[in-house]
Amino acid sequence: MNKNKLVSILIPVYNRENLIEETVQSAIGQTYPNIEIIIVDNKSTDNTWSVLNKLATQDNRIKIFQNETNIGPVRNWKRCIDEAKGEYGKILFSDDLMEDNFIEKTINYLEDISIGFVFTGREIFQNNIERTPLSYMTIGKIDVYPSSKYITGVLFEKNYPNSPACALFRLKDLKENLLIDIPNNINSDFAMHGIGSDVLIFLITASKYKQFAFVNEKLVHFRAHETSITISSKSGELLLMYAVAKAFFLENYLKDNDMIEKFNEELKLLLVEYDSQSFNIFAISDFYLLN
Repeated sequence: MNKNKLVSILIPVYNRENLIEETVQSAIGQTYPNIEIIIVDNKSTDNTWSVLNKLATQDNRIKIFQNETNIGPVRNWKRCIDEAKGEYGKILFSDDLMEDNFIEKTINYLEDISIGFVFTGREIFQNNIERTPLSYMTIGKIDVYPSSKYITGVLFEKNYPNSPACALFRLKDLKENLLIDIPNNINSDFAMHGIGSDVLIFLITASKYKQFAFVNEKLVHFRAHETSITISSKSGELLLMYAVAKAFFLENYLKDNDMIEKFNEELKLLLVEYDSQSFNIFAISDFYLLN
């Protein structure tokens, strides 16, 4: 293992006074030694900033910042990335956890310049005293796969991640491939709700590399609780906004007509299953920007 390369663990946070310390401790405990922990508080209205100040005095690898005003989730992710100095970047959302060997188990894959990112198995757990496991998400065996497998997987299957919080990237790719907003025809402010910009990090990066790697070990834990985006979103909102983001990728990056036609079949099902009109989506064409 090359221990000389700095890895930036990026923690954007807003109003997580009761969760943030556990999240930060999971970052501090990494067995890979050369890390920095970048935490940007998005002008929390609770005691999150006080907790962060206490943590920063305990470990000099922790670097904390606070926005003057709440700039929305995606811009806060970007500030985390902009403040980082590492060669590699690991996003750790403020309600999630990582195993202490996450970086150790993933970093060597990125020595291969044909691999764009590496992600791991991820557990979703109930936010209770027992931390009850709800599900484990995997795509199969530990291996290196063609990037096309991630693209088709996240478009048409359920086990591929939308959230980059289970992955290690090169920091330069996070800087280049995080879109603050996603141009759209439905007047949705993606910079403020954050549903879609996350999966586009994966998709755009995948389109620029030949391969990705997968480690079939439970190395990240996503917390299910009432204030998480996943649970607090309106019915159908997650799937519909992710579909708009994926349609944007297909139309502007992949530009594969056969893939678009296949994806349109998925969009038809969404239109039938959910009240898409409440999100200004009335037809398949509304998912796209140009066509």
